[in-house]
Amino acid sequence: MTHTRRDHPDYEALRPQAVALRHAGLSRRQIRDRLNITLTDAALTHLLEGEPPPEWTKRPNAKDDLRAKARELRKQGRTYDEIVTELGVAKSSVSLWVRDLPKPRKSPEAMRQMREARWAPYREARDRAIEETKAEAFSEIGELSDRELFLLGVGLYWSEGSKSKPYQRRERVIFVNSDPGMIKVYMAWLALLGVERKHLRFSVMIHESADVAAAERYWADLVGADVSSLCKTVLKKHNPKTVRKKVGDDYHGCLVVRVLQSADLYRRIEGWWSGIVAGRSAPTATSASGMV
Repeated sequence: MTHTRRDHPDYEALRPQAVALRHAGLSRRQIRDRLNITLTDAALTHLLEGEPPPEWTKRPNAKDDLRAKARELRKQGRTYDEIVTELGVAKSSVSLWVRDLPKPRKSPEAMRQMREARWAPYREARDRAIEETKAEAFSEIGELSDRELFLLGVGLYWSEGSKSKPYQRRERVIFVNSDPGMIKVYMAWLALLGVERKHLRFSVMIHESADVAAAERYWADLVGADVSSLCKTVLKKHNPKTVRKKVGDDYHGCLVVRVLQSADLYRRIEGWWSGIVAGRSAPTATSASGMV
C-alpha cells in the first residue's frame, strides 16, 4: 500500500510494514523511503523496536582491537604515555578505554629511573661546576721547583709513610699507597733526593679475591719495573661479610715502596718535618688567603 507523506502518521498501523521491511533486510534509510512518510529517528526507532538490524548494515568498530590492546598493556603496568606511543592513538582515547582499570604500581627500577631523570639536570650542572673548579685549581699550580717538590715530598711521606715509634724504633723508609698519582710524586721525590733505583724494592698488597696478576702488571708499569722484579705480593684475606667498595677493574690494591739501608734517610725525613713544623706552625691570614 502506498502512503502519502503526512505530518501525523498512524504509528501502530505502520509498525507491521516497517517490521516486514526490516525482515526483508532493508536499512533504516531504505525503510523510511519505502514508507514514504516523514519520520524522525526516534519515531523510526519506535517502529523497529526489538528488531535487530541486518548484518550488512553493521559497521565494525575500527578501534575495537586498539582498545583491547590498550587494556592489555595497562594491565601489564604500562603508563598512558607508553600506550599512546606504542598504539599511536590519542591520550584521551586511552584514558576512556582504561580508566576503569586500577592504576599500575611502578616497579622499584621504574621509580629509580624516574628519580634519576628528575635529578639528572642538577647533577650535570653540579658536575660541570666541579670540573670547572678543578680545572681552575690545576692551572694555578704550574711546574714545581725542586724546593717545592722537596717540601711536598717530606709532607707526603710524613702523612703516608711508615714512622718509627718511641717504644719501637724502626728507622726504615716505607711508603704504601693506592693512589697512582701519589706514587708518581713520591717516586719523583726519591729521585730528587738521589735515591738510586737499585735501592728500591716494590711489592703489591691486595685482596685475594681481586685480579692479582693484573694488579702486579699495573704497578710494575707505573714505576717502570719488570713484573718479575716485584717482591712477593701480600694477599689480604677476603671476608665475605664485608661489603667492599673497592672492586672491579679500577681496583689495583696498594703499592709498597721500600728503600733499602734507609735509616739515615729516615732520620733526615724526621728532621726535615720537624723543621717544617718549626718554620711555619700555622699559616698567616695573608698567606692563606693568597692561595685561594
